[in-house]
Amino acid sequence: AGRIIASFPDHLTDEQKQTDDLAELGALAQTSAANIIKLPNISASIPQLKSAIMELQAQGFVLPDYPDKPENDEEQTIKERYSKVLGSAVNPILRDGNSDRRVAGPVKQFAKNHPHSMGEWCKGSQTRVAHMVDGDFYSNEKSIVVKKAGELKIQLMTTDGRTTTLKEKIPVLKDEVVDASVMRRDNLRKFFAKAIDDCKRAGVLLSLHLKATMMRISDPLIFGHAVTVYYKDLFDKHAALFKKIGVNPNNGIGDVYTRIVDLPADRRAEIETDIQAVYDNGPLLAMVDSDKGITNLHVPSDVIIDASMPAAVRSSGRMWGPDGKPADTHAIIPDRCYAGIYQAVFNDCRERGAFDVTTMGNVCNVGLMAKKAEEYGS
Repeated sequence: AGRIIASFPDHLTDEQKQTDDLAELGALAQTSAANIIKLPNISASIPQLKSAIMELQAQGFVLPDYPDKPENDEEQTIKERYSKVLGSAVNPILRDGNSDRRVAGPVKQFAKNHPHSMGEWCKGSQTRVAHMVDGDFYSNEKSIVVKKAGELKIQLMTTDGRTTTLKEKIPVLKDEVVDASVMRRDNLRKFFAKAIDDCKRAGVLLSLHLKATMMRISDPLIFGHAVTVYYKDLFDKHAALFKKIGVNPNNGIGDVYTRIVDLPADRRAEIETDIQAVYDNGPLLAMVDSDKGITNLHVPSDVIIDASMPAAVRSSGRMWGPDGKPADTHAIIPDRCYAGIYQAVFNDCRERGAFDVTTMGNVCNVGLMAKKAEEYGS
């Protein structure tokens, strides 16, 4: 809420305005004397952002609505201002400096002395990682070394000859390495369809692992395609209605439930019945909250890969099913840039058993990240 308020001083009264502390932190990060300790911070997805905007509006803050599809320059500017609030907004600021991530000695020793639970692994575990084999970022990645300082722009050139500028004026330095890639939509959707069939045949849970909060450009789109492929019959049948009421699959199946609240009872019941039919006919989904019926595909920010995959490793390679019990899963991680790391961990645990927290080491991460280097996807 504070970041939203600080981003729109021109819409607020003097009493409502707040200083832009993030901008001040950014200026501080540019100084050689700064030593900034980063605590856990909020990573906001679009559904969370919209919820916060509505809450502030209800309290008298005259803030503009978030425009999903800007129709003019003013709405585009509003969207760009809100985009700075999305994701781990503090991370790009800090990544103009250097990074030193390490586990403090006493903290590590406490973990060894008081190990958290680790589920046992069996060699017969069906848990595995499912990833694309072509058309992903890994297969299309290219890098160049910039010959002279200047500005770049990102353009989409379609097969029918049209060119759309996606981003203007990206400043680059001489000898800077610029890396770019693209994921093919058709390949992605075919991959999802196959992964869903594989889960059904194997009788395991389907789980999708992304980072839609930080990878705020790519992963919400990937998440949306997963939703429309898994719930294909639902979205095909109600396409016209969903378009009319503004359903956005990038926000998860939860957006459907939110949008149909005001529909006539019989129409709402029909849609809910069709959703249940998807569950009855498809593979079971991993759950975020089985008691409340919150699935892996409800909200993009509910399952974050760097938390969900370690949790699965600690739980014998299992996730929670709709029945409230743990079960093996096919962990869907579309892009091969990092999917293989998790598969290697699964293989090791299946072969050698669960990790031993009392003897495990740790890795320090010290890196030069000036100019937001390796600012994955955001």
